[in-house]
Amino acid sequence: MDLDQIKRGHIGEPPPFRKIIGPSFILLGLGLGTGELILWPYLTANYGLGIIWGALVGISMQFFINMEIERYTLATGESVFVGLSRKLGKIIPIWFILSTLIPWMWPGIVTAAAKIMGAGFGVGNTDWLAMGMLVVTGIMLTLGKVLYQTQENFQKWLIIFGVPFILGIAWLFVGREQLNDLAMGLIGKGDGYNFIPAGISISSFLAALAFSGAGGNLNLAVSQNVREKGHGMGASAGRITSLLTGSREEIVLTGKDFEPTKENLGIFNRWWKMVNWEHGIVFWLTGLITMLSLALLSYSTVYKRLAGVSGVNFVISEGAVIGEKIGMFGGRLFLVVVGLMLFATQLSVLATTGKIMAENWAILNYKKFKSEKLSRYFYQFLWILIGLQVIVFSIGIREPLQLVMISAVLNAGTMFVYTLLVLWLNTRTLERNVRPGLVRKIILAVTAIFFGCFSVWSLMQLTGFA
Repeated sequence: MDLDQIKRGHIGEPPPFRKIIGPSFILLGLGLGTGELILWPYLTANYGLGIIWGALVGISMQFFINMEIERYTLATGESVFVGLSRKLGKIIPIWFILSTLIPWMWPGIVTAAAKIMGAGFGVGNTDWLAMGMLVVTGIMLTLGKVLYQTQENFQKWLIIFGVPFILGIAWLFVGREQLNDLAMGLIGKGDGYNFIPAGISISSFLAALAFSGAGGNLNLAVSQNVREKGHGMGASAGRITSLLTGSREEIVLTGKDFEPTKENLGIFNRWWKMVNWEHGIVFWLTGLITMLSLALLSYSTVYKRLAGVSGVNFVISEGAVIGEKIGMFGGRLFLVVVGLMLFATQLSVLATTGKIMAENWAILNYKKFKSEKLSRYFYQFLWILIGLQVIVFSIGIREPLQLVMISAVLNAGTMFVYTLLVLWLNTRTLERNVRPGLVRKIILAVTAIFFGCFSVWSLMQLTGFA
């Protein structure tokens, strides 16, 4: 493969905190469409709040995974894909292309967005709306001048306006009793069970854990987002721009590290502290509050009232109960906003998976790589993925929750693999003074074992061996 070796460069001082914010908005937006809006509220609607401890565990594990991914790029200015490929060869880009394409070819998010938004507008058959949303996301990403900026701006403004609206509605239904049940649920005390209720599908629980945040290979994209935002050694790395409307930027895949002097290590530590705060506030805290609030809303409105309700119809039932309390318009507006947030997630999923596959294809063909080809690779993979989702939808697999579950279980398996890979990369290749400490090593090792065991358990359950 003959990737260029890392060269030495200069690490600049971090800017004010407000200019650091950005990459975590994208990851938070990716999580809003799966764990926050669908899976944890679905499980709560069926089993109560005793399972909500899993949301806290899941998003906390993802925080530490994501920070180790960020650590490598902050210190080297290149993505973890490049670092792993340099050490382990062509198997790495091949694995990341396949482990991104296969788990994300299932159009669960967009079909859920269409069904929920259609209910808000009073539309019955939403098949055409789902396909239209897919095409619109492709067009938006194709015409946006700078891919990262398109993602960040779209997610940021929808989160700023959408999340407070939904959380405000959620807390209208919350009383002391529900808050007490939530507190008990965070320590695994449920309605007649501890931690895991009888009858729950392990694959469903694993899916929610995996999607407590972005999930799957999507977490790895924080490495690319840090580069494109210019954090640490990622300054001036170049960004993917539109083939039609953007100005070409010079993109270099391989990075630069810094001389581990006392001064440079001090600068790196300031970067490290700021990105931890950025990710902790935007991704972990906001994501956790959102998941808990939406689970509370589900618990307060439809728990034990779901006779005959299947799939994501529980969200539509929530809208009906909300409408009874604040008026029909409020209930319908809730469904439309949820649908829009799911649509935003679909856009960001396509952008993120396209970037991951494009970079790994470029790594696989590094000898022939030219800067302008990365944008072309991205748009090719973008429309390939859209085409595959259309095919899956066209052959009749259209139940949103089923599609989300398939994607989530597959993505949990990928998380087991790359958590171990990132831990190995950071402990073997980074300068000793910027490597993860013992506590973070233990957390990542436990996280990998956790996802590995649950993936095997879920597979055994699906195949009838458990």
